[in-house]
Amino acid sequence: MAIDSSEFRRVLGHFPTGVTVVTAPTEQGPVGMAIGSFASVSLDPPLVMFCPGKESATWAKMSGTDRFCVNVLGDDQADVCGVFASKADDKFAGIEWSTRVTGSPVISGSIAWIDCELHAVHDGGDHDIVVGLVKGLSTENDNGPLLFFRGGYGRFEQI
Repeated sequence: MAIDSSEFRRVLGHFPTGVTVVTAPTEQGPVGMAIGSFASVSLDPPLVMFCPGKESATWAKMSGTDRFCVNVLGDDQADVCGVFASKADDKFAGIEWSTRVTGSPVISGSIAWIDCELHAVHDGGDHDIVVGLVKGLSTENDNGPLLFFRGGYGRFEQI
């Protein structure tokens, strides 16, 4: 049975995801992209993963680096997500950031950051599955996470 790609996207849009921006330093300057497909993989060793589209121009720039940082966006950072989801030439214009362990950009205001060295890249169809070895991580504030659900942004409410 063939699965219609628009129906696949619609149904999986019913699964809420956290919103991250994955960043990396390059010789041309910092690069970053919005990513919803992020997860922990292993505690020992500490591994995380994200899945960029193989056709992504930002991933093409980033894939030559051996490190990256996952910035977990807060519920007040939908505008930051919009910038990093865009095709803007300089996504860091007007974005405050600093570095921690690997030299990858940590976006100010993110609720957490996970600094990684590249561990492996696996084929995942029209996406790559990028696994990182965690070299440093921290939480930055107590804001709630930015969530993506049914094509829009939302907030988490604890019950």
